[in-house]
Amino acid sequence: MSLRKPSISIRDADFTFENTSVRVTALRSSPKIELEGLSTGPFEEGNEYEVRYWIARELEKAGIARFREEPLDAVKLYKIQWTERIQSVGQLSSLPEDFYPRLRRLLAELKDSSGRSPESMREYERVQGFSQDIVNCRLRKIISLASAPGKKNQIIRSLTVEERDLYEELSGIIDDWKSEIL
Repeated sequence: MSLRKPSISIRDADFTFENTSVRVTALRSSPKIELEGLSTGPFEEGNEYEVRYWIARELEKAGIARFREEPLDAVKLYKIQWTERIQSVGQLSSLPEDFYPRLRRLLAELKDSSGRSPESMREYERVQGFSQDIVNCRLRKIISLASAPGKKNQIIRSLTVEERDLYEELSGIIDDWKSEIL
């Protein structure tokens, strides 16, 4: 029995996320921005634009634009955590495909700001706790599903890209192990 390399790594999922299109609203007008092999803009204050996530993040840092969609935060994480905890082992709620990349970015942002004040540190610790609980709950469910006989197509559709990859990897390892044992 040999371990297989997962088909989609977390780095691949992050790369894909960084290059997805997101909507931004221009906070101020800005001329066209030229980068090596890429240009974006011009931007007119108040208008909406579609740009790649990594560009949107830089535009936000520069005060040129803000994201249109609401960011992941402690309240949303609490709701996800609560939902995961009340569901049985055979149930998984659907998460947005980009849940884990957004979660990693939220945690990194909160960690960076955690040294600035006790409130920031508490917020980081609270979000970290919710995050760990969500991951642990979902991981237990994925392991249970991967070891159960038959495929659970409905449940698999509720998995994110990273979770589906883990599920497939675990299922393969468990199936190989079972075939050697039995």
